Amino acid sequence: MEHTNTYCYSFPAVRGQQAGRPFYIATCPLRLIPKIFVFDEEEVPPELRAQRELNKQRIPEMARYLVDNPQDYIFSAITASVDTDVEFEASGKNSDLGTLRVQMDSNILINDGQHRRKAIEEAIKDSPELGQDNIAVVFFIDEGLKRSQQMFADLNKYAIRPSSSLNVLYDHRDACSGIARYLSSNVKPFVGYTEMERSSIAPKSPKLFALSSIKLATRALLGKGSKDSYEEQDQSVATQFWAALNEHVPEWKLVQRKELSPTQMRQEFIHAHGIGLHALGVAGHDLIAAHPDDWEKKLSALKGIDWRKANPTWNNRALHNGKLSKSSTNIKLTANVIKQALGLALSPDEEKLEKQFSK
Repeated sequence: MEHTNTYCYSFPAVRGQQAGRPFYIATCPLRLIPKIFVFDEEEVPPELRAQRELNKQRIPEMARYLVDNPQDYIFSAITASVDTDVEFEASGKNSDLGTLRVQMDSNILINDGQHRRKAIEEAIKDSPELGQDNIAVVFFIDEGLKRSQQMFADLNKYAIRPSSSLNVLYDHRDACSGIARYLSSNVKPFVGYTEMERSSIAPKSPKLFALSSIKLATRALLGKGSKDSYEEQDQSVATQFWAALNEHVPEWKLVQRKELSPTQMRQEFIHAHGIGLHALGVAGHDLIAAHPDDWEKKLSALKGIDWRKANPTWNNRALHNGKLSKSSTNIKLTANVIKQALGLALSPDEEKLEKQFSK
């Protein structure tokens, strides 16, 4: 993009038509995005803005994504409105390829992508070389605040976040997602019983575990936070634990032998759900830490646990008013029962939680 003698920004662009209105798809160097694209100031009331308030907490993670992945990041197009007429010079007769010229004193307002814009600005401070890259921009002609607000509503009306399981399935940068995918395909009890796309399982589904639940439970097993790095042996540890555990959970074995349907198991037992799996991961981490040489032998104690939802032990631990709860407190309370069955001492925080639960 270059500045012309008529004090315009010039963009290589493609012209299109949508709902009787022209629009233009252009490319813009990242270094110029913060300079020419503006967004409404936060102090302006919502009814006088054309988009949501900037969520500053999102910016560092998005900027870090750009900085950490300079060779294979991807940012979708920014959508913007220009408050003045633009000039489109076609490259040939009847051609929709050409150059879009926008006056420098125009207000170019972002309708969709203000967080991307701010992340780009922050990332370039750390990695100026990113400024040479390009991003696609879709330009519409501004028809006033009402139209811009409607554009924002329409652009976001049908935007649905992908499920957590689908994110795990497709995320090849995250090491724990990779471990979860490996477990789902290679290790019982997960082989053949993992829901790969959805984070909740349909009542009549032949699956037992959501891929996202396997990831969270395995992260707990390995004692990792969401930002922690992983080592080569982590996958081996996870593989060994879940495979060994499978031998000590009779209901999982019944499903594998086709003697109990996944539907019936989910209806009756808590360890067919994310909270049970996560709690087993929490307890497994402490078991391996306390008994690094013979933890597998200790797993036999789990056969004494009554995993049925009807067991009063789980009331207000895994269940609230008969419904499963996956809050962090409920996971810890459920894990406490498993730890006690394994003969593990509770930590001071876990003891405190038990006292609060007893009250």
